Amino acid sequence: MEAGSDQATSVCTHCDRAIPAANIDLHSVHCARNLEKCKVCGDMVPRKHAEDHYLSTHAPVSCSLCSETMQRDILDIHKGENCPQRIVTCEFCEFPLPAVDLAEHQEVCGNRTELCYLCNKYVRLRERFSHEARCNGVQDNTVGSSRDVREAERDEGPPRRRPRPQQNDFSTRRLLITIAITGIAVILGSIFLQKKAEPSDVH
Repeated sequence: MEAGSDQATSVCTHCDRAIPAANIDLHSVHCARNLEKCKVCGDMVPRKHAEDHYLSTHAPVSCSLCSETMQRDILDIHKGENCPQRIVTCEFCEFPLPAVDLAEHQEVCGNRTELCYLCNKYVRLRERFSHEARCNGVQDNTVGSSRDVREAERDEGPPRRRPRPQQNDFSTRRLLITIAITGIAVILGSIFLQKKAEPSDVH
């Protein structure tokens, strides 16, 4: 047993520490004069540094991103999970932007479409994962080559005619031009033959 282990102690009324009974009076005077108990954490700190201790350890702080004031112990959680200006990533395009703008961005971004290479359908990005989970790989005949479309329509029944105003207009113009050229050629040919025949009539 170490020497002094049975020494009687007394509790300091200022710092609540157990002090050897022989030193309690001297300690109490020194403790009350020089130390102060922090009202937040209960630690005994030098009286002259009490304010610095509070400011550096317990005082509310401002978020460097949004300037909101809060307790120091929740600052990290705020910056990581709650701050509206924290940088997050769009789940559709992985573009980094402030959290406060995320909902509006994703509303637009999620409505963009992307081609599914299994079924050949265009799918909204917001529906991509659910679509992939249930996609059976059957191709959609509305997307793809014109040959695929024709084959699909043939299998389904009589083809549904789609208006082709541009192609029809082009065919009509081409027909009219051909008729006009032919007519002009016939007229010119007639005139040429008529002039060629006139000298023989003189004789």
